[in-house]
Amino acid sequence: MKILIELPSWLGDTLMATPAIENIISHFDDAKITFIGSKVSIETLKLHPKVSLTKIINKNYFEFYRTAKTLGYFDVFLSFRNSFRSNIHKLFIKSQIKYQFDKKKYINRHQVEKYNDFINDSLNLNAPAGPLFLYPKRLHSNNKKILGINPGASYGSAKRWYPEEFAKVALALSSDYDIHLFGGPNEKDIAGEIEQLFNSLGLKNFKNYAGKTSVNQLIELISQVDLFITGDSGPMHVAASFNIPTVAIFGPTNDIETSQWKNEKNINIKKNLSCQPCMSRTCPLGHHNCMRLIKSTDVLEAINLIEV
Repeated sequence: MKILIELPSWLGDTLMATPAIENIISHFDDAKITFIGSKVSIETLKLHPKVSLTKIINKNYFEFYRTAKTLGYFDVFLSFRNSFRSNIHKLFIKSQIKYQFDKKKYINRHQVEKYNDFINDSLNLNAPAGPLFLYPKRLHSNNKKILGINPGASYGSAKRWYPEEFAKVALALSSDYDIHLFGGPNEKDIAGEIEQLFNSLGLKNFKNYAGKTSVNQLIELISQVDLFITGDSGPMHVAASFNIPTVAIFGPTNDIETSQWKNEKNINIKKNLSCQPCMSRTCPLGHHNCMRLIKSTDVLEAINLIEV
C-alpha cells in the first residue's frame, strides 16, 4: 500500500501534526509513506525512519503537476493543508481516496487535537494524540548549561516580546548559562538588537545563530539547550518535542490552540487582557499591552517554578 501525506507549510504546524502522522503510520503498518510539502516541512521530517520518499513542492502549479505525475498512484492521500492552493494540488494527485483537513470543521481545541481528530474521522480511528515527534532524538551538551532565546515570530510583530526584556533575563541568568540566540532569516534584526544589548551589558558568553542555520541545524541546536525562552513560534514546538523546560510568552495568539503540547516543564506567560487573543499581526489598538506589560521579572519568576 502507498500513502501520500501533504504536510503543513510551517514549522510549528508540521510539528503539531506529528502525533496524527504517527497514528497514520501505525494504522498503515507496512505501507510505503511519501511526504510532500514546503522546504521547511520536508526538512523537519525527512529523517523519519518510516518514510520512504520526500518531495519539496513549490508554488508553481505546473511544477506541482509535473511532480504529481512522477509520484504515480497512491492508495490513500491525506492533506494537512487547507488553502486554495492545496485544493488545486489535490486535483493533480492520483488516488481514489483523498482526505483534506478542513479548518472550519475543527475548532475550539489545540491544533494537535484538530489534526488528530481529522485523521480519526478520515480513517475511522479512535487513536489518542501522543507527544510531538522529531528525528533524531535529543542531543545533550556536555559543557555549561545553555539558555536558548528565540525572540522572533514569523506571524508578525505583535507576537514579539521586547529585546531589552530578553536582555534583562539573559543578564540575570548569564552566570549559570551560556546563551544561544535563535531565529530565521527574517528575525536577524531583532536578534541583532539583542546582541547589541548583550554587548552593551558586557555579556560575552553568547552566540547568535539567527539567520545562520538550516532547519535541521536549528533543530539540533535547540535539542541541546537546557532552558528555552520563546514567543509563540515554530521553535517553541521544537523545544516541546524534546521536553525542554520552556517559558513561552503569549500576546495576540491563542495559547489554548498553539501552546506547547505535552511538555510538563512548560509555563505560558500572558496578561489575560480583554482584547486577547486578537490574532492580529500588528496591534489593532496601537498599545501592544499584551506584550508590553510582560516584564523580565515575570519570566524569571516563571523559571523559578520550572524544574530545570
